[in-house]
Amino acid sequence: MLHIDNLHAFYGKSHVLHGVSFDVQPGEIVALLGRNGSGRSTTAKAIMGLVDCQGQIDWKGQAIVGKKAFEIAHLGLGYVPENRDIFPKLTVHQNLLLGQKGSGKGSRWSFDDMYQMFPRLLERQHTEAGVLSGGEQQMLTLCRTLMGDPDLIIIDEPTEGLAPKIVELVGEYLKKLKDRGISVLLIEQKLTIAMKISDRALVMGHGSIVFEGTPEELNANTYIRKEWLEV
Repeated sequence: MLHIDNLHAFYGKSHVLHGVSFDVQPGEIVALLGRNGSGRSTTAKAIMGLVDCQGQIDWKGQAIVGKKAFEIAHLGLGYVPENRDIFPKLTVHQNLLLGQKGSGKGSRWSFDDMYQMFPRLLERQHTEAGVLSGGEQQMLTLCRTLMGDPDLIIIDEPTEGLAPKIVELVGEYLKKLKDRGISVLLIEQKLTIAMKISDRALVMGHGSIVFEGTPEELNANTYIRKEWLEV
């Protein structure tokens, strides 16, 4: 479904990604793990057409390197960046409306789905998004991306700065996506949530993939965890 081969990315003269290759299959949750600065967010931005890159990125058999970010999004790739991108002066409901693809007909998701998954957003649907807590803003960003009905969603550090209870909620929510056949590329530092919900784990270090396997295999591999993950 998503196929990446020998991906190199650059910020100006800095060479950040060095030949990254991996796949994400339909309905699969893949965790992309690693320390800060290992190249995980850059990989997400390269897929979404937000940084200069070379190599091969195929989405459903179509090459997308060189396409603009909005064109890539229209092909069914959703992206939830780390910085909780909301429209602060608009209400929760208006934010969701802006995420909707066309009239929303034929979409897998409705407003009711969002409010059912996150009742907190229903309570605050007429509240300006700028006054929501960090956790609520994170939920809103996730839901707004979903309203665009993507087939694959790339989520960058969704649990950063959230209370443990909300982290659990995000994990449940990601499993619900999988149940609806949506693939997830989860960029995460917290091993616990990633190990709990992922089908496969990739570990990045210095702009390359240093490990690929199941969460169980990663759990058993003390060397990789110590060398590339533990702070």
